Amino acid sequence: MQSPSPAVPNIINKIQGVGIGLKRELIPQIQAVYGQEQIANINFVEIAPENWINAGGKTAKQLDWFVERYSIACHGLCLSLGGLAPLNEVFLQQVKKFLSQYNISLYTEHLSYSTDGYNGQQGYLYDLLPIPFTEEAVHYVAKRIRQTQDILGQRIAIENTSYYVNAPVSTMDELTFLKAVLTEADCLLHLDINNIYVNSVNFGFDALEFLRGIPGERIVYSHIAGHYQEAPDLLVDTHGADVIDPVWSLLHSAYEIFGVFPTLLERDTNIPPLNELVKEIDKIAGIQRQYKTVYFTA
Repeated sequence: MQSPSPAVPNIINKIQGVGIGLKRELIPQIQAVYGQEQIANINFVEIAPENWINAGGKTAKQLDWFVERYSIACHGLCLSLGGLAPLNEVFLQQVKKFLSQYNISLYTEHLSYSTDGYNGQQGYLYDLLPIPFTEEAVHYVAKRIRQTQDILGQRIAIENTSYYVNAPVSTMDELTFLKAVLTEADCLLHLDINNIYVNSVNFGFDALEFLRGIPGERIVYSHIAGHYQEAPDLLVDTHGADVIDPVWSLLHSAYEIFGVFPTLLERDTNIPPLNELVKEIDKIAGIQRQYKTVYFTA
């Protein structure tokens, strides 16, 4: 098992255990049973800041309720780190204010792009598209991550994403690209377990070998999720189904290799009632208890 790096900041100590994405339909369900044993394994929640910045009225009160009771992780959707248009600094200033207002110390984004346009004009594509795996792209994205960190005044974490087409100009594989960006940007890693599995099926590589190549000292927390099988060799990262056995196995392997880190159940579509989601939450907690070395928690 890899040893933790002392360079990893205390940012990771703000969340621990098991988390869940805070979807609107889950809010009243969690509030109704808060403090009861059935949700005892929900330790933190994840929100997209785009959905909560400048919120008022009932929405602001709901956020206040959760901030008072749970640790919060912010996982962004629209920063478009690989996009051609300049970074949206106005938005980043809003994020910075939001993080400070709610004392949220962790902000993560996707290693992808989600905009189209140039010369200051851009449109949002409402999808997360892959960045070509080239040396030029490493330098470009790392510079934008460093710029983001300078504006926010803190390190961020980037998430390895799913993708479905290999860019013909790519000169390296996904893992080499990911590690190069992490090193040059000196940022942290938001590890998505399901995305490793999805990409391994879609592109025919060994998911466990990929996992072993991850710089574990940079992991802040992970996602685990379900997906849709379009064909035997094509999986789509929908976050709309139960987690399957090979992905659970990969989570076991991750804890065995790196030690236990906070892990969040990601469910964005076909969301079942909370009492059904809790079964997978409890399963994550049970797997965490099987591994004794827990150095990613407070």
